[in-house]
Amino acid sequence: MEVVNQLVAVGQFRVFKEPLGFVKLLEWFFSIFAFATCGSYTGEFTLSVECPNKNESDLDIDVQFSYPFRLHQVYFDAPACKGTEQEKVFLIGDCSSSAEFFVTVAVFAFLYSLAAIVVYIFMQDKYRENNKGPMIDFVVTAVFTFIWLVSSCAWAKGLSDVKAATDPDNVFKGMGVCEKKGVKCEEIREPVTSGLNTSVVFGFLNLVLWLGNMWFVFKETGWSAPFIKYPPAQEKPPAPETYADSYNQAPGYGQQDTYGQQGGYQPDYSQQGEYGQQGGYVQGGPTSFANQM
Repeated sequence: MEVVNQLVAVGQFRVFKEPLGFVKLLEWFFSIFAFATCGSYTGEFTLSVECPNKNESDLDIDVQFSYPFRLHQVYFDAPACKGTEQEKVFLIGDCSSSAEFFVTVAVFAFLYSLAAIVVYIFMQDKYRENNKGPMIDFVVTAVFTFIWLVSSCAWAKGLSDVKAATDPDNVFKGMGVCEKKGVKCEEIREPVTSGLNTSVVFGFLNLVLWLGNMWFVFKETGWSAPFIKYPPAQEKPPAPETYADSYNQAPGYGQQDTYGQQGGYQPDYSQQGEYGQQGGYVQGGPTSFANQM
């Protein structure tokens, strides 16, 4: 417990806040449901065969089948309506290849997801070193995505065959006694295949998860850099013109008039003007009162 607290304190589990780690955790979780719902399944249905002679009838015939669904090896004894004679009836079909393939893929996906999670937590530096970890992860993820597609489709077809082979109406067609006159064959209970339907759903759900995780692993490889278009850099707008700047740039200001050290305004009279002979005014400051007298 102390080790876990230390790992949390140093932020080792922050990878689960990122899409790469979070989706990998979902893959590990849903792969368990995929192989558990299929590999642990056991089904049963019940038939009844009523002969003209009631003593020869059997009104409670239980037929059980389970993973890996080698149905051609499943049989039951039915009355032949000929005294104590019994008829051995076999189911039809062998769906073991698709079922075992599906469960095997789910188990290996579970193991790989668990190993990847351990690497993400404890060896993330090694994982990103020389970019080899993300590349291997991407290739394995792509392979699992493909085999999830194949295995889920194969098991969906296999489940359809299992349902057809265990349908009591189809079983009656393979029983010679049901074709005899006066013999009544009925189903008492149908097999419940909701668990197998769930396994197919989990199979395609895992396909979606692994397919989506390919993009997150692909970004870790760095191969996505050429495909990412960054927005063009915007030019920095010019600084707004202040009132002081416009005042300094105005003609005639800042060159002739200055402010004194005391803060008072002192006009520049460096060039004294005179009145011309013709009464024109030449640029300059006014003369003293004594000179005018």
